[in-house]
Amino acid sequence: MTYETIDFNIEDDIAFLLLNRPKAKNALDDVMRGEIADVIRRLKRGIDHKELDVRALVIGGQGGAFCGGGDVKGMAKKKTGLMMHSRVTDIQDWYRDLIKLEMPVIAAVDGPAFGAGFSIALAADFIIATPRSSFCAAFGRMGLVPDTSILFMLPRIVGLQRAKELIFSARVLDAEEARTLGIVYDIVADGEAIEAATELARKMKLASVAAVGLTKQLLNQTFESSQAAMAQAEALAQAIAIGTGYHVDAVERFVEKSALMFTGFSKRDWREPKL
Repeated sequence: MTYETIDFNIEDDIAFLLLNRPKAKNALDDVMRGEIADVIRRLKRGIDHKELDVRALVIGGQGGAFCGGGDVKGMAKKKTGLMMHSRVTDIQDWYRDLIKLEMPVIAAVDGPAFGAGFSIALAADFIIATPRSSFCAAFGRMGLVPDTSILFMLPRIVGLQRAKELIFSARVLDAEEARTLGIVYDIVADGEAIEAATELARKMKLASVAAVGLTKQLLNQTFESSQAAMAQAEALAQAIAIGTGYHVDAVERFVEKSALMFTGFSKRDWREPKL
């Protein structure tokens, strides 16, 4: 399927979703929001019904930007409160599905990730950035309340006080500060974010699809759950994982002293450092 504002393809069991409105710094207009929603629905439906063998998703941007946020020119058109409520609700629907995708999601940020673009990056399990990357919760600059779930995601990564400071100040974070705050997983050379994210995806796709999906579900619940609820959920999930073919094969390989499919990775062994 061909899209107007994004590029989407699947290669070697890895899905690539690249925002492609470079002249607008990949800002989210109505068309792009609809196309992202369609891709997320396709991925979710394909995984749920075993129609797609996708083991990781890489999200990036074309033309030197990740995503500049909402389309400000589009904001100039008059909208009622009801229209804005509907729009934000629609975004929250596909954003929630993006967070819940039962696969590793890696954001390749090579340039600005502002406003809703910052939010989209935060939906990923890992953010790979470059020195020219920047992050900003820019909503306050336009007199808007932060949306696209940044009020949910950012405090869970940086803590409540720091999230308030970043949102109230609407200041720009460079890649190094974002890494210090735990937002960015790693920094690679300019122009290499997609390549590095792909290499990380290739490492992670060797793990059990079922185990990764179940683990991600549980981690997404941990801040809203009690220890007792998480313990029960872990037990139920483990009962599923232990019956998978992947686990049975891993045990056989271990007993026979054969190489395991997935042996893990450290922060720097998945690629040759270039910085």
